Amino acid sequence: MAALASNPQMLTRQGHSNYKKEQFWRKESLNTEKKCGFFCVKVYNHEKLGRSQVEKEWRLKAFWSNVSQPETVEMVPINDVDELEAVLSDARNLSQPIIIEWMASWCRKCIYLKPKLEKLAAEYNNRTKFYYVDVNKVPQTLVKRGNISKMPTIQLWKEGEMQEEVIGGHKGWLVIEEVRELINKYV
Repeated sequence: MAALASNPQMLTRQGHSNYKKEQFWRKESLNTEKKCGFFCVKVYNHEKLGRSQVEKEWRLKAFWSNVSQPETVEMVPINDVDELEAVLSDARNLSQPIIIEWMASWCRKCIYLKPKLEKLAAEYNNRTKFYYVDVNKVPQTLVKRGNISKMPTIQLWKEGEMQEEVIGGHKGWLVIEEVRELINKYV
């Protein structure tokens, strides 16, 4: 029988099982790797209820991650050379590095990397800014300013100059790790 508690975040279920099954249930582990959600907790009452029966209670509990930090930070688009120069001057004034992903809407690897870079941007939220340029929607002078030959290209800029780049033709997690190393080198 299930009953909803007065607190809407806790659901309790009680039942009976035989003692041998109860020993097996103790061996189960609880996996709480998610940052928020629900999980079940087994609470055991060791009093015997009749013939070799043990009361078992299930509780559904909620847990939340630290909500003060965002999970992802949306990358800001750069649409022309003037915007790039404004972004570079702001970064120079704050003495922060910036990450620019040069991508195309038809490039599968570029599309695949963008949400991963947005998660990485959340990790470095106040220390570096993340931008992207869609090379098909911007003037070619901007693409030439970035000296782009392959996509996706992820560049780290500091003090108004491009310092290092990663060309992301390989596995996404490797690219993200390389970008993380670049940021740690210049932050």
